[in-house]
Amino acid sequence: MKKIGIIIAGGVGSRMGQSIPKQFLSVEEKPIIVYTLTAFQKHPSIDSIVVVCLDGWHEILRSYAKQFNITKLESVVSGGKNGQESIKHGLDEVKRLGYDDNDIVLIHDAIRPMVDEEILSDNIAKSELYGNATTVVPCTTVVLQKGENETYSEEVVDREKLYLTQTPQAFRLGEILKAHEEAKERGIDNSVASCDLYTKLGKKVYYSVGSETNIKLTRPGDIQIFKALLNIKKPEWMK
Repeated sequence: MKKIGIIIAGGVGSRMGQSIPKQFLSVEEKPIIVYTLTAFQKHPSIDSIVVVCLDGWHEILRSYAKQFNITKLESVVSGGKNGQESIKHGLDEVKRLGYDDNDIVLIHDAIRPMVDEEILSDNIAKSELYGNATTVVPCTTVVLQKGENETYSEEVVDREKLYLTQTPQAFRLGEILKAHEEAKERGIDNSVASCDLYTKLGKKVYYSVGSETNIKLTRPGDIQIFKALLNIKKPEWMK
């Protein structure tokens, strides 16, 4: 059974306020996407990587892969009009490359560069056990339900019933392709994540263990957090 990483790097990163897409911004002299690719490259269970990339950046990505020895990069394809379509492009490419329906795809945001071996390993293990796995962390903050407008709230959502989702999100290739076809037939065309697509189809989503450090780099402040995390040395008791 093969494991293929599908890295979604099709966003323009408008909230970063930069002319360069956020996944290609350099931090500590290395593009963000390279940190992400390196995590998948180093994991012993990952056999191949497919990147869904913004048009005009394909050759730049391939150059970075060569520069930073990302030898598992097998293919680069263009994204779609939204996240759901971009993921479908990546899945179609994995299928075109000849992988089996029973192989596992790990769909991951390019802008989550702090994904580590433990997260990837648990995502793979849970998807092997249950057929799919979505990386989650417990909700540890108070969540307010919006009122009639956005100026007030009268209700707190029970955080004990909540998980915050991350990526990777892993699926059997054949099953996630079937889910996308079913979604198309039912007019579901703008799910925000693969786990969202699954639940909209009435399918169960199983959990794998995430981390608070597996952050998504969306706004400028996130870059500062990422820089700090890169330079933190874990104390002995955390190892």
